[in-house]
Amino acid sequence: MTVSFRNLAARRETGVAVLLGLTVAVVAGLNPAFVSGANIRDMLVQCAPAAIVGCGLTFVLLTGEIDISLGSMMGFLAAVMGLATSSQYGNLPAPAGIAITLAAGTAIGLLNGVLVSVGRVPSIIVTLGMLTALRGLTELIMGGKWISGIPPGLRYLGTGTVIGVPISIWVAAVTVVLAWLFARETPAGRRIYALGSNPKAAVLAGLSPTRIKLFVFALTGFLVAVATLVGTTQLSVIESGIGVGFEMVVVTSVVVGGASINGGKGTILGMLLGVILLGIVRTVLIFLNLGETSVYWERAIQGAFILVAVLMDHLASRRKSAEVPT
Repeated sequence: MTVSFRNLAARRETGVAVLLGLTVAVVAGLNPAFVSGANIRDMLVQCAPAAIVGCGLTFVLLTGEIDISLGSMMGFLAAVMGLATSSQYGNLPAPAGIAITLAAGTAIGLLNGVLVSVGRVPSIIVTLGMLTALRGLTELIMGGKWISGIPPGLRYLGTGTVIGVPISIWVAAVTVVLAWLFARETPAGRRIYALGSNPKAAVLAGLSPTRIKLFVFALTGFLVAVATLVGTTQLSVIESGIGVGFEMVVVTSVVVGGASINGGKGTILGMLLGVILLGIVRTVLIFLNLGETSVYWERAIQGAFILVAVLMDHLASRRKSAEVPT
């Protein structure tokens, strides 16, 4: 039992959970409205897109790669969805808009995967280029205008509820559970961990890095599309600034939750805790009535979280290397 307790205490998820609990306790003590049902519901709705996409990014980081095109991809997919279904433009029915959005997201993710795994281009370069290209394309196709007239069927994904719980929360919960089961209980999930932990040994064992990376990047693109469908449809209009900064929210959540930028380490639970922690920080900043500066404070805190998490991961790796007998 002692060993198990030590292992639990050493896990990043435990530290994040403790920090999360302390933050909630302190803020709730100062302002009881923070833990009201309405506030918790609103916070979870805001966290849902990051939790959905975080599942995909966790698998990408497990392979030792990264995807920073997430925000621009969401903005582009929102524009595509809007142009396809808006009564002002394509006027396609909601099911067609859903299919087009999911297909486009998967295709973009797959393209990232091809460039990384087949083209051998570093993922940071590929996704940085994709981030810039997609944001530019979004501006071009929208022409600085807002898209309105989204069909009710799509709006329902962002505003509807099932037994009183917003659909976005249901979708996020199902995605997280499925991703957790996939990572823990399936051979494919274990292969992703194996590739990130020791790429050379994984290849010698017969694993295909190309196939695995194609899969995780395509999955991430698909999940960005899902997040777009339940996140951006909460508003009555679509504008070109959708998704700006979203990639930093997701990357911060996954890294703070314990995923290593070197691959092979990270969990869906840790990612979820990271998403909720950032959601709480965002809500606290709103409660502090900082006005427009709350956005800048949020970005500063995200950056600090990333630096601390990466430093902790680096120190842990050095300590582990020092313990290996030579």
